[in-house]
Formats: sequence, structure tokens, C-alpha cells
Amino acid sequence: MATGSVREVLPPALDSHSDPPPIFDGTTRLYISYTCPYAQRVWITRNCKDPAKKEYAEELFSYIDSFYKTATSSFKGDGSKAGVAFDYIETALSKFEDGPFFLGQFSLVDIAYAPFIERIHPFLLEVKKYDFTLGRPKLATWIEEMNKNEAYTQTKSDPKDLVQSYKERFMAQL
Repeated sequence: MATGSVREVLPPALDSHSDPPPIFDGTTRLYISYTCPYAQRVWITRNCKDPAKKEYAEELFSYIDSFYKTATSSFKGDGSKAGVAFDYIETALSKFEDGPFFLGQFSLVDIAYAPFIERIHPFLLEVKKYDFTLGRPKLATWIEEMNKNEAYTQTKSDPKDLVQSYKERFMAQL
């Protein structure tokens, strides 16, 4: 847990006369109302991560687009080009040893990656006969642990529907 040894410098509150915040530049930002108790809960949660995990979370968030582009670009071949992206994920899952998730314990990073991995995995298995979990035990464990998370499993789509959707989307481009 963060000890609070570094005091956060807060920007001025925005109102209807304020200039809009900057356009997304890849930096993760938390926009909240300083007076909202619900927003404060998110703020507290963010602040509870120790600095190394906060910094690593930012790095992983910034990699999501590259991950998705690399993984889906491999759909044109045998699927193995996605290996680079999944090697990165395997390494990322090895950074913290206090649990099977990206930051050790379940976090927003896991939530950010889960929908993409959920969609790519069955497509590569069925269409390309490529199982990216082979030789990547941390990733295989991560998928197993994610599938135990009821909040996540309630949102999952039928893998057959996902495969069909990706076939229509990506196979037509070939």
C-alpha cells in the first residue's frame, strides 16, 4: 500500500467555463470531481498501488494498442506472428510474484487486457490452429484465473460468436 509520503499536486477543479482537458495522448488520466464520494473511491484505489506497480500499470496500458494490432495482424498468416505480443504478455505477467495477474493482484490492467485476449484466443485456436498459451505458463494461468472471476465471466461472449465475428471481419480482408 502507498504510504502517502509523496503529496499529490492537484490541478484546479474544472467548471463550465474551463478549457477542455487535453486530447488523449496515451497518458492515462483520472478525471474526477473532488467533491464526489464515488470518484474519491476510485482515487483512493489508484493511490493504494505502490509506485512500482502504478508505473508498470501505465506501461502496460500504453502497450494495449500495439498488442491488439500485432495480434490481429497475425490473422493473415498462420497466427504465429502474434507470438511477439504474447511473449510480451508472458514477461509482463512475470514481473510481480504476489499473484497471477499483471500487477500480482487483480487490477484494472487485467480488465483492460481480458476482452482482447478473450476474443483473440478462440480465433487463433480454431482458425489458425495456434495456441498462444503453449510455452507461456503465466499466460495460461492468467486465463484460468480470469475465468474464475465472476465479474468477468458474466460479461464473456460465446467463443463461437467471437470466432464468427472475427472471421467476418478479418477473413474478408484477406
